[in-house]
Amino acid sequence: MVIATRIRRGARLLVAVGSLTLPACASRGTSNPVSPPPFLGLAAPPSRGAIAATPAGSQVGAGDDTHVITASGTALPTVPAAENQGKPLPIDLPTALTLSDANPLDIQIAGERLRAATAQADRAKVLWLPNIGLGVDYFRHDGQIQDVAGRVFNTSKSSFYVGAGPTAVFSIGDALYTPLAAKQIVRARQADVQTVRNDTTLQVAEAYFTVQQARGEVAGSIESLRRADELVKLTEKVAPDIAPAVEVNRAKAEASRRRQAVEMAYERWQVASAELTRLLRLEPGTLVEPAEVPSVVVELIEPTATPDELLPIALTYRPELASDQAIIQAALARIRQEKVRPFVPTVGLRSGGQQVASLAGGYFGGGFNDDVGNFGGRFSFDLQAVWEVQNLGFGNRAVVREREAEQRQALLQLLRTQERVAAEVVQAHAQVRRSANRIKAAEEGVADAAETAEKNLRGLVPGKKVGDRLSLVFRPQEAVAAVAALDQAYRDYYAAIADHNRAQFRLYRALGHPAKCLTNAMKPATHAPALPAPPAAVLATPAPVSPRVLNAK
Repeated sequence: MVIATRIRRGARLLVAVGSLTLPACASRGTSNPVSPPPFLGLAAPPSRGAIAATPAGSQVGAGDDTHVITASGTALPTVPAAENQGKPLPIDLPTALTLSDANPLDIQIAGERLRAATAQADRAKVLWLPNIGLGVDYFRHDGQIQDVAGRVFNTSKSSFYVGAGPTAVFSIGDALYTPLAAKQIVRARQADVQTVRNDTTLQVAEAYFTVQQARGEVAGSIESLRRADELVKLTEKVAPDIAPAVEVNRAKAEASRRRQAVEMAYERWQVASAELTRLLRLEPGTLVEPAEVPSVVVELIEPTATPDELLPIALTYRPELASDQAIIQAALARIRQEKVRPFVPTVGLRSGGQQVASLAGGYFGGGFNDDVGNFGGRFSFDLQAVWEVQNLGFGNRAVVREREAEQRQALLQLLRTQERVAAEVVQAHAQVRRSANRIKAAEEGVADAAETAEKNLRGLVPGKKVGDRLSLVFRPQEAVAAVAALDQAYRDYYAAIADHNRAQFRLYRALGHPAKCLTNAMKPATHAPALPAPPAAVLATPAPVSPRVLNAK
């Protein structure tokens, strides 16, 4: 009882505070929009028209030869064109996010649920209005019949009736409280639509960066394969005079592994592309080719913000919480509806005719046998007001307890959603911070691995003489390990960038910011002109990513 009392008090307190508000972009046609939440000194808020997107290095070159140089001065490999592997589908991130708000089936399904709830609310508003019946009736009787006094006699008669009549049976309590509960259900469905939009935008962003990660792995795998093939040629030159012949087999085996890695990277690109085209409902079988380089880093929210700063925003603006609170208010309306049911009447309006229950007035005529005459006007109806106590009151009491249990379930669902929201914010924040650190480490790893592979390959030449034989500066197995390490470094690098970008969108969605604000901010920009000279210190904005670029790595 103590727990139930506390839950009931908590529910009343939450309802008294008022429904959770959604940002201005969360719903359309809002008469009193609420400004999106501030970003607490974070990166430029997307809801105010800016998304920070920076490449993890400098873009240099022109045309198909464009490549990226990292902050450490290491040139990243060029991504091959998609047209060599299938039907290319050029697209950029702003376009993908814009399509995520229009085509996906999940959003359309949520919209239909909202329209159904709106229709139910409109129907609840007119419960007190009667139904109107129009029709005709022909009646024929032959044989025994009993009159009002009880006498039984034999007769044959017939009649014809054409008319109309109202029929209405409703509880006043239902007419008062059902529209209130239905209105809250509509608010819940509106919040559900926004939830689906935010979730769909997150899914599209995650699929997009999975494509980007796969493209980066393709480029890295091809570069590693080039190094492995070069290693095979160099090893064949020094074997068997300087190096054992088995080293050639070792190098060829590594080259074979690198070829498999290229095929697997292309496979991941195609699989991720199929998922993205499914979400956006684009032409199946196309290979998505993002306009941005795979090393682009998107900054929506600065990792320096603490969870304590972010949690109040999420608990205020997550549409799931607004939906749960609307469900609580609907449950409270149903409780009041059941509590007043024994004290308000059920109104019944029916036709008074014995033969035709739904036709109160019209044109009636009849007579003996087949003689149908004596037509004239007729009108009769019955109006009742009945107070009903279900099962001597025990039934009403049981229904009230059932509605109270439903309200407590809705409150507990709200509390569970709050805990889930808080966990998602903390998790996404941790992913943003750690992935940002991983990018720095992975960039250094690429630089070290590329330098190591280069030196090992250049070191497969005769060096000092040991006894009667020349020795190599580096052994072939060391070069094999260096090539494998380079391939892994590329994978780690592009995985870190993709994880960071996905984490940024997870955190943005975890804070409850509406997807429409994000798509409005991600306006497609024009392609930046290619730089004629490739100085490593110059930073160029990659293909259309953002209206402006913040700090670059």
